[in-house]
Amino acid sequence: MSEFFLELFSEEIPAILQKNARENLLQNFKYFFEKKNINFSKDFSFSTPNRLLILFYGIKPKIHQKEEEKRGPKIESSEKAIEGFLKSNNFQKKDLYQKETDKGVFYFVKKPPKIIKASDLLQENIPSILDKISWKKSMKWGDLELYWARPLKSILAIYNNKKLIFKYHHLESSNFTFIDKDFEEKTKSFTNFKTYIDYFKKSQIIIDQNKRKKFIEAELLKVSKRKNLNIAINEKLLEEVTNLVNKPKILACKFDENYLKIPKEILITTMKFHQKYFHTFDEKGNITNNFLVVANNKDNKGFIKSGNERVINARLSDAQFFWEKNKSNNLVKQVSKLKTMNYFKGLGTYFDKVQRMRKLGGMISDELLIGKDKVEISTMICKIDLLSDIVGEFPELQGVMGGYFAEFQGFDKDVSLAIREHYLPVGNESKIPKKPFSVALSLSDKIDTLVGFFGIDAKPTSSKDPFALRRLALGVIRILLENNRELKLKDLINYSSNLYREQGFELSNKTLHKDLIIFFIERLKNYMKEKDIRSDIIEAAINSYGIDNIIKVYKKALILNKLINKEIGQIVISCYKRASNILDQELKNQELELSNTTDPDLFNSEFEKNLYKKIHELRKYFASSGRDENYELSLINLAESKNVIFDFFDNVMVNDENKAIKRNRLELLQMLCKTFDNYLNFSNVESL
Repeated sequence: MSEFFLELFSEEIPAILQKNARENLLQNFKYFFEKKNINFSKDFSFSTPNRLLILFYGIKPKIHQKEEEKRGPKIESSEKAIEGFLKSNNFQKKDLYQKETDKGVFYFVKKPPKIIKASDLLQENIPSILDKISWKKSMKWGDLELYWARPLKSILAIYNNKKLIFKYHHLESSNFTFIDKDFEEKTKSFTNFKTYIDYFKKSQIIIDQNKRKKFIEAELLKVSKRKNLNIAINEKLLEEVTNLVNKPKILACKFDENYLKIPKEILITTMKFHQKYFHTFDEKGNITNNFLVVANNKDNKGFIKSGNERVINARLSDAQFFWEKNKSNNLVKQVSKLKTMNYFKGLGTYFDKVQRMRKLGGMISDELLIGKDKVEISTMICKIDLLSDIVGEFPELQGVMGGYFAEFQGFDKDVSLAIREHYLPVGNESKIPKKPFSVALSLSDKIDTLVGFFGIDAKPTSSKDPFALRRLALGVIRILLENNRELKLKDLINYSSNLYREQGFELSNKTLHKDLIIFFIERLKNYMKEKDIRSDIIEAAINSYGIDNIIKVYKKALILNKLINKEIGQIVISCYKRASNILDQELKNQELELSNTTDPDLFNSEFEKNLYKKIHELRKYFASSGRDENYELSLINLAESKNVIFDFFDNVMVNDENKAIKRNRLELLQMLCKTFDNYLNFSNVESL
């Protein structure tokens, strides 16, 4: 089977860039092959810190290219432009013909079908394909013109066991590569991918990042089990270290156990985020002073292990110093210092922010039926840890350290917990605050931020969200839904914007309230889509109840989505649509107006009377349900009215010759639809 194999060797590519680069490179070649009608059977992309590779199997040596029509310049173009087009495509003037398109009349030529060697096609086009790689960050090397993530050193290109010959900027392709990143005089030539992969396998270098990742994970679990330790492997960290090494070796290390006295979050942050280590726990779930390092080579003399232990001890020594220094600083006495700390241009200082949050938190406390005192206390001191050295060193721990400071200084547990959790959730899947005081503080912080940034028109765009406002709004949605708490978001937005104005801040966005409500609705829609709720059901629920009834919107949509394809759902939709379709058709007649009143005296059949009675039974049910409505039972009750409704349609002519009777029957159908609308507006739900 013929294969095309390309390796790009460079200085170490940052882990964060590798995945995008290898996928982008592969996709560019696949797009080119599709464009040129080149078939292949399999494709792969790999990366190590120094190498980007792509591999294609099944490309035939000869490519049969179909006749191709190529558009040239417009017929009114200059002779020079026409000649340039002909020259670049190896045609003569007699080959031109005119053709009209939606953009005007152009010259065209037809390239006849031909057979091209795959090797020639690759050699000619690889340079332009490589130029299309999109790097999030790139650099230039010396006086060279090539922009790459890190300086590109060599290009190995093989097709069908022979090297491809082309030039790419300052480099010429070859059939060899560097086998050691530190000793560039060591090179080796290859004729196919199997000999290449086998050679590096003997050196314990794992070229395939997926195999490398599985190997690292298995080794981490093996080493931790051997030492009677538990390890929770963080997927993001595992992905990162996989891209940092190509010859992974797991080293078991330790730091000074005296550092276990400082908060575990400091230890975890230092190891996971700063040093890329994997922390461990004992059988009781307590963090230990053992950690695992993914090294990029064997450590026969123990230098790598001792070096990592020395680094972590030094960092934890600094952290311990800052912790001891900051934990006793009186939180209340530091509140005034927030006046010197700017929050954001146009939105005041952090002191201004906590004053707004205090009042907003009081309003939320009333809604949640909890005492204001603890919310006000936690609000006033929740941002003090931003002044601390420890948060300066570990910004990821803001909030968490504030909670520790409050706990150490004897504040109520609810207050300490609220401060610790008020930034939560920090991601789509992260945990949310559960305790009422934590909920109040977290919501007041997020709503104040959203109102402020929308107020100064610093809204997210379609491609950018520098202040993570989408995450904050989704956080508000998640806190409410996952705690089953209903709040009037419109009132909170109005009150929050008034608090800004009371402080003298001018909110320039005149459509702030409308914009922010739409923003919340979009986040709610996204949340519901993630739960696999149908889009039409989402629209129906939101249009029925709006953002101030978020629990009802979500739960009713969730239940309807669960039952929509079952017998109950099918019956409810068919009953509603049968009535609404007749109404819609008749109400197109502008002369016909309904008064929302049905006169039982005009009934002349038992079927009308039975339907009228059933409607009143349903209305009585919805009126008595209130907040305790069982949404599944509501759909069951609606479905159980099927026989009465269908009996009416099967035996009663709505379009009666008597206009009064016809109008009364239409009024009855409108009454039926509005009764169904007590669940939600089924007109937005697509028919089955």
